[in-house]
Amino acid sequence: MGFGLLYIFFIIILLPATGILLLTWLFTKKKIFGKVVGIFWLGIFGLIFLSLTVQWLTAKKELHKKNYYGAYIVDRDYFPGKQANWQYQNFRFEIRDDDSIFFYVTDKEKILKTYKGTITTTEPYSYSSDRLILNMEKPTHHIMIGNPTIYRNAWSFYMVFNSPKFKNVYFKKGRWKPISE
Repeated sequence: MGFGLLYIFFIIILLPATGILLLTWLFTKKKIFGKVVGIFWLGIFGLIFLSLTVQWLTAKKELHKKNYYGAYIVDRDYFPGKQANWQYQNFRFEIRDDDSIFFYVTDKEKILKTYKGTITTTEPYSYSSDRLILNMEKPTHHIMIGNPTIYRNAWSFYMVFNSPKFKNVYFKKGRWKPISE
């Protein structure tokens, strides 16, 4: 329902119906008409409250620069299997609160090579979240050659890097833990 239809419903149907029920209650002195008005308006306020609560619970997370700080691991939930497990065992990164980024090529726990860089964010214009921009030292790893696409959920977010070798690589916040393949 658009705002115009809601306005018409309120002016043409809701207010006159409430007025008629209140006048009927006033003249007949029957409590049932007062109860109907009370239940009617209680239901409307209940629906408004429920709607606002659902909207708040399902709204996408607004991201700011501080939200990007932390450790990231390959998200194995999107495309589970051997490839995701291998990526999880071999790549992870962290963004520190001094705006530095460290991308690690690993062999499970052991860090084999570290690629360094810095991050910045753009100020939001027509959207509500800051966008992440990577400034990696050259040469860099093929996963980190471009800025990630950020996908926001209600309570979290994940990053997708477009790698020329692996296509999309999904990362989420988290600490690396050994897995049994």
